[in-house]
Amino acid sequence: MDPKAAALLATTLTFVVCVIAALWYLASWLRRQPRAAALTALLWVHAFRHIALQIFSAQKAGLTVPDDLRDQIAYGDVTGMVLAVLALVALRARARIAIPLVWLFVLATTLDLSNALVRGMSADLLGNAHGVAWLILAFYVPVLWTTLALIVWQLVTRRTETLQPAV
Repeated sequence: MDPKAAALLATTLTFVVCVIAALWYLASWLRRQPRAAALTALLWVHAFRHIALQIFSAQKAGLTVPDDLRDQIAYGDVTGMVLAVLALVALRARARIAIPLVWLFVLATTLDLSNALVRGMSADLLGNAHGVAWLILAFYVPVLWTTLALIVWQLVTRRTETLQPAV
């Protein structure tokens, strides 16, 4: 199997497993949690997106990425990470800005992941990725998309719920 086909299969399988886990376990668990706790659990996954900074060392190790795309991927993920952490802090404090921050995170992350998907496919990143870059594309990116969808689901379906006082 060629590397691009293997990476595409791995990414697809990760998406399938993520969706199954989300439907079987996460959805019912999230429904039982207070709104802030449900959003917090999902946002923690995005708090580690600074791992995308490895693209700078991956490029030195042979990953072919146009410099402008490399910068968009790295800084887009760091921006998403910062917004996720700010939203986590605001949710923890039950601040009024918490939900608008989560929506801002959703918007920025949707734009960032969509841009990286389209531009990465045109630059054939999936076929050229190896090492940590391959793991990020085949595992972490599907997890990010899945949790992003769950965050939107929580924001939309629980929009009338207030944030309960911090414990």
